[in-house]
Amino acid sequence: MAQSSHLYPGERTRYPPVAKNHPLLSNNPHDLVPFLEIKLYVDNQIPDFSSFPSLRLFATHLPHVSLPESVKQNSACKIVYLCRNPKDIFVSLWHFTNKLRPQETGTNSISEVFDLFCRGVTLFGPFWEHALEYWKLSIENPDRVLFLKFEDMKNQPATHLRRLAEFLGSPFSAGEEESGLVEEILKLCSFDNLSALDVNRNGKLTSGEKNNVFFRRGVVGDWVNYLGTELVERIDRITQDKFSGSGLVI
Repeated sequence: MAQSSHLYPGERTRYPPVAKNHPLLSNNPHDLVPFLEIKLYVDNQIPDFSSFPSLRLFATHLPHVSLPESVKQNSACKIVYLCRNPKDIFVSLWHFTNKLRPQETGTNSISEVFDLFCRGVTLFGPFWEHALEYWKLSIENPDRVLFLKFEDMKNQPATHLRRLAEFLGSPFSAGEEESGLVEEILKLCSFDNLSALDVNRNGKLTSGEKNNVFFRRGVVGDWVNYLGTELVERIDRITQDKFSGSGLVI
């Protein structure tokens, strides 16, 4: 849906072989990878992390400045940041929030929501500052922060899966490469496979949301179907101004 980070604290482990009883086949990814701010610490809860198996994997939409100091300072935790073109982020966000609205309230106006997005009025802060913060950290400390782009992953999924494995300290062995493990993982985790599973078509999260609201199209460039020339020029101008001199191109 939008930019997000995944936190990987703990020891080095190797990805287990893809199996017919893999948890992704019977659970929504959000139940397997809980959000810090939505599930683990909501309503002043203090989670017991000792009950979580290693390697511990968490998700968050929080900007880096809002992460706990224990994550930001002197921690073995690694951060994987996934970024996406802001035009596609906006369209995905607009669809997602409308799916969560009660049917009787109608649909959010795309122009009004677009104006809020461009002014940085979103749940986790302005997109541009959010992305730039993690981008700069990935350059300053590439061993701790990996910055990935959705578009690159769609274009070369195997390349970026290998890059992710190496970043986490568990590169694929020659035997795993020869056995086709990379391709198996990509097939298992593909949008087409996950969106077609019964658990994601008809199930609900433990928090109550329908799983199918998290799956729409999963493509690059869907914004062309929703944004007119004026809106595109506005968001592109903001992106160019905000990212100028940073080296970040989306």
